[in-house]
Amino acid sequence: MANFVLVAGVWLGSWAWDAVAPQLRAAGHGAHALTLSGVAERQGVPAGQQTHVQDIVGEIERLDLREVVLVGHSYAGIPVGQAAERIGDRLARVVFVDANLPADGESFVSTWWEGPAKLADEISGNGGFWAPRTASDYEGQDLGAEEIARIVAASTPHPGASLTEPAVLARPLDGLPATYIKCLLDGPEPTEDVARLLAGDSWRLVRMDTGHWPMFSRPRELAEILLAAAAA
Repeated sequence: MANFVLVAGVWLGSWAWDAVAPQLRAAGHGAHALTLSGVAERQGVPAGQQTHVQDIVGEIERLDLREVVLVGHSYAGIPVGQAAERIGDRLARVVFVDANLPADGESFVSTWWEGPAKLADEISGNGGFWAPRTASDYEGQDLGAEEIARIVAASTPHPGASLTEPAVLARPLDGLPATYIKCLLDGPEPTEDVARLLAGDSWRLVRMDTGHWPMFSRPRELAEILLAAAAA
């Protein structure tokens, strides 16, 4: 039996996995959706990036989970990637869902595709938080009106400190047993850092013909991919 630990990206809490986790449990596995400090029902809790790493490590240790399949979506790939190397032999596999990857000494903001200054200014101008997106930002991502309305209504501001704090890696990511899920509507090819890791023996690529939020747009397909990754 695998134990899936599911961590969604910015603005989202454990609720983002409501359509995925039951399918994992129905297949006989554990599924533990995690809300990071500072968002959703944990708003108001001060949080930097290392807080989020400890959120993940602490939950795994508290529940004494083994055969852990760590799943990180979008921003959550950064703390998930760091947590993966800190939980030792509890780890079975890491799955990055259209995710950012940690790079030692780099932050989410420092590698932001529109430029670090743009995102840093946006966070600074919003009281130190990254404001959730509006409905129009989710168009063209394979989401229906109902899914978009739910995401917009439930999203909460994301603590900026977690986005500006640099990652800390003790060793390269290429040694991790990992699956990378590339959502094609968010870009046809993996980024350069992901492509380099996929060239090694430990990483596998899975493509999904959907947008950046597959837990909402294609939850059944995503669950099937996660189950296959656990069996790899």
